[in-house]
Amino acid sequence: MTFTAPLQQNSTKIMLLGSGELGKEVAIEAQRLGIEVIAVDKYENAPAHLVANRSYAIDMQNEAAVLELIEKEKPSYILPEVEAISITALFEAEKRGYHVIPNAEAVNKTMNRKNIRVFAAEELGLKTSKYEFVTSLEGLKAAAERMGFPCVIKPVMSSSGHGQSIAKTPDDIEKSWEIAKEARGDASELIVEEFIPFDYEITLLTVRNETGTVFCDPIGHIQQDGDFILSWQPMTMSDAALQKAKEIAKAVTDGLGGRGIFGVEFFVKGEEVYFSELSPRPHDTGMVTLITQSQSEFALHVRAVLGLPLAFTTYGAGACGAYKAKHESHAPVLEIPDDAFDEKSFVRVFGKPESHVGRRMAVSLVLDEDVEAAKAKATDIVSRIDDR
Repeated sequence: MTFTAPLQQNSTKIMLLGSGELGKEVAIEAQRLGIEVIAVDKYENAPAHLVANRSYAIDMQNEAAVLELIEKEKPSYILPEVEAISITALFEAEKRGYHVIPNAEAVNKTMNRKNIRVFAAEELGLKTSKYEFVTSLEGLKAAAERMGFPCVIKPVMSSSGHGQSIAKTPDDIEKSWEIAKEARGDASELIVEEFIPFDYEITLLTVRNETGTVFCDPIGHIQQDGDFILSWQPMTMSDAALQKAKEIAKAVTDGLGGRGIFGVEFFVKGEEVYFSELSPRPHDTGMVTLITQSQSEFALHVRAVLGLPLAFTTYGAGACGAYKAKHESHAPVLEIPDDAFDEKSFVRVFGKPESHVGRRMAVSLVLDEDVEAAKAKATDIVSRIDDR
């Protein structure tokens, strides 16, 4: 096939619904191919706003507001980049002939933990932890007793770990109930999951379009309060476990259909692989691919959307450390050590207009021949960043 790069605006246009640090990198990759980018978020000066052709701040959970903007801009592709979006607007946009990535039903299934878990476990028969859904404190207490302790408690809709907790004893249940209210999304229903004493967890970036399906090397990660603080690639795992993960990832992404990159998360215990969650877009742990691959997850996402071939090469082992703000500021400034920038490491600053304690503001990226050395350096760099 031949790809014709647009030389004028309005030839090909993508609309990002969600313009955080991941959307920013997608926008940059699209711009490199001459694609016009419209960045949308709930607040002004979001990271992708800084690099887009045009930007808007709207209530993305308001169906009328989303559809009005879509009709105004008439994008070639609509890329949902967060969970908190009006799904009815996406279905209606599809009915009107707009192309939602990967498709509206896939977004519907994956933006809500209930939908994707039922789809994976009950429709596709994939191996998952045991789970129940609850809508009340009493229901939560009963479900937790049936799951056993410890158990994992999450809102059915949230992002970046907000609202997620582990209840170690019955005494923790009421605290978990309160924590769930911090969700960025819908906390009216919770999922209570059996705690799998896994050896490690991975993200398997799975990219698909009409040219086929490809997998990036597995990404290991450490989470704190449900949000990653360190990721690395490749994660060492057995050939048998990796093959199982690939088979599951292909089954679930084929079931969802459409184009794009999917961040498929797994728990691994020995040779057993448990499906955990899935995001139909670039994954935060996948920011490590900015330094480990010739085509990052963001470049692959754009290629997949445009129907381009998905080939890439890897450069070696790498790690990504997340820097989270230590202070509150309406005009944050990061102080980064000079030695964070050398031939095999750098820092990416997101450009968020405000900081609050715990907000992810930047990442350190390190390439090395040894993954443990990369992890150590990425962690060291983050430890020496400060904000004010």
